[in-house]
Amino acid sequence: MTGKLNIVGVGPGNNDHMTFRAKEIISESDIIIGYETYVNLVSELIEGKTVYRYAMTQEVERAHQCIDLAKSGKIVSLVSSGDPGIYGMAGLIYETLAESGWDPKDGLQVEVIPGVSALNSCASIVGSPLMSDFAVVSMSDLLVPWEVIENRVESAAKGDFVLVIYNPASKKRIHQLQDTRKILLKYRKPTTPVAIIVGAYRESQSIMMTDLENLPNHSDKLGMTSTVIVGNSSTYSYKDLMINPRGYKSKYNLEEQTNPDLKVQ
Repeated sequence: MTGKLNIVGVGPGNNDHMTFRAKEIISESDIIIGYETYVNLVSELIEGKTVYRYAMTQEVERAHQCIDLAKSGKIVSLVSSGDPGIYGMAGLIYETLAESGWDPKDGLQVEVIPGVSALNSCASIVGSPLMSDFAVVSMSDLLVPWEVIENRVESAAKGDFVLVIYNPASKKRIHQLQDTRKILLKYRKPTTPVAIIVGAYRESQSIMMTDLENLPNHSDKLGMTSTVIVGNSSTYSYKDLMINPRGYKSKYNLEEQTNPDLKVQ
């Protein structure tokens, strides 16, 4: 028997927005494995299948079980929220396989099925905040030292990148976003637009538009299912939307082209 391991992105968490390939792969699988919250997102697609649900922080156990079951001849789908290659399980699976001497040419077949990442889904909800260069930083310092994360935030702030922040806070993670805000305020105005998106495209979805100065007032919106987008020096707010100019205004003179009184020559 020939097994296969699929690492499936089910983001953004709504069946209507899940990719066709992700749904197809899940339907073809014998076994579904994943963090309980992510498995629940595809509950309508996995009836009658063998399902293994894991708690948070059991990533290594998940990886080994997926690999072992696939090697035994099963078609296994490891579900991951958003995109499995962005803070997801793809990295750990490939690390584990590489340590065992796995050869992708003639060894276990592995496929990564990309999903809609949080930065994509959240940006689409709040306008067009990622129209110019941006950086993505996770506030989780479980695997990356906080000093390294601070340096990355500082570099992004100096470079005037729009900043997308994953895992902004948890019960134990309190100071990280506060420290990040202090760094950003060294380079950006207090009025810089900020969007807090919770549970994008899920039933729990909520959106809070604020700015750097008032970000601390919305700590109740920050958690593991939250994504924070901080604008750069060009970002502005318009009717509860974040807009990051792409540069067409200066190139094509948008004001004239949108003027109804302008006569066509």
